[in-house]
Amino acid sequence: MSARRPRPVRKPVARTPVWVAPAAVVAGLALLVAVFLVIRWYVTPLPPTPLPSNATADVVAAITTLPASEFETVGAGRANNLIKPIQGSALTGPNGRPEVFYYGAEFCPYCAAQRWPLIIALSRFGTFSGLQTTTSSSSDAFPNTPTFTFRNATYTSQYIDFRSVETTDRDRNPLQSPSAAEQQLVSQYDPGGTIPFIDVANRYAITGAMYSPDVLAGASWQTVADALKDPNSTRAKAIIGSANLMTAAICKANADQPGTVCSSSAIQSLEKNLK
Repeated sequence: MSARRPRPVRKPVARTPVWVAPAAVVAGLALLVAVFLVIRWYVTPLPPTPLPSNATADVVAAITTLPASEFETVGAGRANNLIKPIQGSALTGPNGRPEVFYYGAEFCPYCAAQRWPLIIALSRFGTFSGLQTTTSSSSDAFPNTPTFTFRNATYTSQYIDFRSVETTDRDRNPLQSPSAAEQQLVSQYDPGGTIPFIDVANRYAITGAMYSPDVLAGASWQTVADALKDPNSTRAKAIIGSANLMTAAICKANADQPGTVCSSSAIQSLEKNLK
């Protein structure tokens, strides 16, 4: 009796079309991209609408007329002391007074952060006009940081001179150029090209921001101005603390004039930490 011949094993028939797997991969990638864009949309703050001139004037007035007690209470706050002594010929402005030179750009978030305390510090020695609101670049770190621009501003003081150069706008288009002498200052004291760069009468140099621009994230100009009225707020400790440090440097470069500003206990204490 012959053995039964085994039945051939039939291969299972694929029921899923061959194009489904690649399509699933493509769909998965598309979903990841969509999720990334959604997250970016919600995480990146939208730029605040620039303020009209009258509202800008109100904000500037609010941050430049803070009571002396506010500066005394905050002291150095949470600011990083980035002030370094430099040696060079005395830097004086067109009026023969010690000059504070600022070099930055409107796209730069660190410049955006540093302008707040710089305006406050300089306003203790003089008066600004023509300041305008703007924001840092929307495509850089700390996007859309609210700030001001010096591009059309003027400054008057009987104690110091102020000169500013905003090299590009917030979209990185060319804006202003330094003079040959100013470019030499930048090359000599800021060889790494860090902005913002601030030279206080060739006595002190500051490169970078004294606090993180993240402190200003998602805020309007008015919100920041309101926060500065509370010396215990994070923004006040960062911004007013930075302003006090720069005030101390300006006072030392100008023989502690005016006395109404430079003789305060907070400024005198900070001056001791400056060489």
